[in-house]
Amino acid sequence: MTNTSTISAPAKAPPPGAENKKRLILLFLPILISIIILLLPVPAGLEPYAWHFFAVFVGVIVGLIFEPLPGAVIGLTGVVVIALFSQWLLFSPAELADPKFKLASQSFQWAVSGFSNSTVWLIFGAFMFAAGYDKTQFGRRLALILVKYLGRRSLTLGYAITFADLLLAPFTPSNTARSGGTIYPIIANLPPLYGSLPNDPSSRRIGSYLMWVAISAACITSSMFLSALAPNLLALALVKSIIGFEISWGMWFLAFLPLGVLLILTMPLLAYWFYPPEVKVNDEVPKWAAAELEKLGKLSRNEILLLLFVCSALLMWIFAAAWIEPAMAALLVIILMLWTGVLNWNDIISNKPAWNTFAWFATLVALADGLARVGFIAWLGKEGASLLQGFDPQASAVMLLVAFYLLHYLFASTTAHTTALLPATLTIAASIPGINMPVFCLMMVTSLGVMGIITPYGTGPSPIYYGSGYLPTKDYWRMGTIFGAIFLCSLMLISYPWMVLMF
Repeated sequence: MTNTSTISAPAKAPPPGAENKKRLILLFLPILISIIILLLPVPAGLEPYAWHFFAVFVGVIVGLIFEPLPGAVIGLTGVVVIALFSQWLLFSPAELADPKFKLASQSFQWAVSGFSNSTVWLIFGAFMFAAGYDKTQFGRRLALILVKYLGRRSLTLGYAITFADLLLAPFTPSNTARSGGTIYPIIANLPPLYGSLPNDPSSRRIGSYLMWVAISAACITSSMFLSALAPNLLALALVKSIIGFEISWGMWFLAFLPLGVLLILTMPLLAYWFYPPEVKVNDEVPKWAAAELEKLGKLSRNEILLLLFVCSALLMWIFAAAWIEPAMAALLVIILMLWTGVLNWNDIISNKPAWNTFAWFATLVALADGLARVGFIAWLGKEGASLLQGFDPQASAVMLLVAFYLLHYLFASTTAHTTALLPATLTIAASIPGINMPVFCLMMVTSLGVMGIITPYGTGPSPIYYGSGYLPTKDYWRMGTIFGAIFLCSLMLISYPWMVLMF
């Protein structure tokens, strides 16, 4: 009798030719979409150059969604194309007819305008804070302390993970760096201590619960703090550009505070009910965390300095915005970190994620501002308002918010979602009489973090936890639907009345 092997053959990698063909298709897709829109008739009431700008803008968004090239390359390509063909894409006939108008100079000034945007520099500065957390290991220390004291029970371990993310969030503008780069490497060591292994039935012992709590916490804290998610800062710039409404760090925090506190306090328990771990108690995890803390030793000089610097930045962001621009406060802290040795210049110039995000967001800010400049946003608002005529203003606001939230299913990037939909939604709302625009703006921007929970690709760290081996596909989509509904309903029932009362 022949024994049949139970070991399956390794999956074959796709042939190089197929990969190249797929990449070429994805490279050509944004161009094709732009050409199709260019060939369509110009809508009534819109200038041809505005329609042509929109065609290129849509191509950029398609490129950001499918990413045949890095996002920064896609954004920079869109800016360069528009600047090179600005007489047909960016400037009105009246501007071009002015003898004093310098086409080449004005095109270049527009192309690089995003790089002088204070929000873009604030994003860059916050990335340097995250580099300080990583280099000094202060972020790892915070997480281990919480695990040491709260890690005996599965439920309190869930709270430890949540509080660790909460402590890091105000100073880490990338939830991928915060949760995927700091939290995940720590908690990935925990399930095996319970005999819970990835891609195995034992994953439900505790690994699945911990991973779900971690990604949920990252989404909640991303909405709770302006500086906890890079697209939050992009949204801030878009709201100011389109509506003229300035949102400060303190205003954002206060607007989401009641819901944020409620979700932080209840989310680990909700996950415990909807996705319960099989193991409830284990004494090994606190011991492991204590051993890791012993390896770290006492607080170092650089950790103490980092703590002082980031707290100073936070205080300036909250209380001193009238005297010092938040981006300048971040740059001041960077200089202090460099002078005191917390970071060195090589840490700055070698931080690829920071420079990549800097270039990416600078181009997106320019493109979004360009949509308003050519008059497309005003036209869209007028058309959108006509569709919602006859509806109660509050009902219109709710419909717009729900649509904005659910359309995140179509995006694998919160940045792409923000760039594509936020300007249009804000403009439509602003054109409807009776909508409380400050409240609507705050509802829109504070939804950006929590909406990331709905899909395995909804926000930066999602693929990390999805690929951990502890969250099967059907479980992720089921839990994403449950928690996505909880977060959306909470926004409507708790945040909205609170914001109306406060603002």
